[in-house]
Amino acid sequence: MLRGLKHAFETISEDSSANVVMIRSSVPKVFCAGADLKVLQMSPSEIHFYVNTLRSTFSFLEALPIPTIAVIDGAALGGGLEMALACDLRICGEAALLGLPETGLAIIPGAGGTQRLPRLVGKSVAKDIIFTGRKVSGKDAMSLGLVNYYVPAGQAQLKALEIAQEINQKVQSVFRILL
Repeated sequence: MLRGLKHAFETISEDSSANVVMIRSSVPKVFCAGADLKVLQMSPSEIHFYVNTLRSTFSFLEALPIPTIAVIDGAALGGGLEMALACDLRICGEAALLGLPETGLAIIPGAGGTQRLPRLVGKSVAKDIIFTGRKVSGKDAMSLGLVNYYVPAGQAQLKALEIAQEINQKVQSVFRILL
């Protein structure tokens, strides 16, 4: 799946017709639940390779030259939250649950979440979420500044489409002015 994500991001990066990227799950009530705990059964070199691949994929996402929107209508845990943090905007529904629960297993989030989270919510709140492994509801995520929009359950994709269309119109207007 990670290779597929990286390939998709590379394809988008090379597509001059792409103006906005929306990342969402096709699975109800889940954005991305993070890594499979089989990672714990990997050798140290396999874990190193996996974490580096994860980190580089999310860094590539963060560096895409077009706006990215995470559509969170369910669980965004571990690597799922780290992927959402790499996006420019985050839209969540009432059913959203965000957190880095791997810290409860003495696993340090390895895909940039410990760096990106404090930038959004401040050091103190980020430390609370990281140190305790606390999961944050969508409503709390909005009040903490973790997400940009909080909408009723099942409405995150519609809100994301609305925002994407607004961005797309602005991009087209700028393009017309430049011509």
